[in-house]
Amino acid sequence: MPTHFTPSALKFLRSLARHNDRAWFDPRKPIYERELKAPMLALIAEIDESLASFAPEHVRPPHKAMLRIYRDTRFSSDKRPYKTHIAAWWSRSGLEKTSGAGFYFHLSPSELTIAAGCYMPAPEQLLAIRRYLVQHHAELRALLANRKLRAAMGPFEGLRLTRPPRGFSAELPEVAAAMDLLLCRQWGVSANLPADRATLPTLLKDITTRFALAAPMVHFLNTPILQSTPKFAAN
Repeated sequence: MPTHFTPSALKFLRSLARHNDRAWFDPRKPIYERELKAPMLALIAEIDESLASFAPEHVRPPHKAMLRIYRDTRFSSDKRPYKTHIAAWWSRSGLEKTSGAGFYFHLSPSELTIAAGCYMPAPEQLLAIRRYLVQHHAELRALLANRKLRAAMGPFEGLRLTRPPRGFSAELPEVAAAMDLLLCRQWGVSANLPADRATLPTLLKDITTRFALAAPMVHFLNTPILQSTPKFAAN
């Protein structure tokens, strides 16, 4: 049977949201490791098997794909030490230390979020994608308009700018045609499902079906990033 979580996992996350401190977490860490960490690593391994068939360059060791539950509080006024969700991120091989487009999901007490796309591109990646979109925006529109993808996931709002980005004049016809996409600072799709979907044997299918539908878009977004990255452009 495919890996999924138990109701105890959701109960732990709900309790963690109420008691987000080390005094509560430390004595219950074995519960976290049994109910959340272990099944998460197993699930990631099963997702990797599916990714190998449609996005092999995104396959990652489970312990690398799983994100830490510990928050980085060094530069934050919010000193709560733990995230109240568990998450995994599949970056593209060679872009692990930057950003690029990839696949993501997280489980919180209230929802199961499944997403794909380019969420936090570095400045040079943002510029590369925008330059690519000027000539290829119709391709991205077609990918996002895919009927099956639209039925399964919705587009990011995109953190849109209020004016054209620097270096992209709306007076140029080819730029104006792509402007709605150029205003975005992120591109992708996501789906928010009830948290209890993660307790069903269909969890693996819920995730991999959406990842497969979004894979062409992820590949599209990584294309200009790879072309602008010396170690890839040289090949």
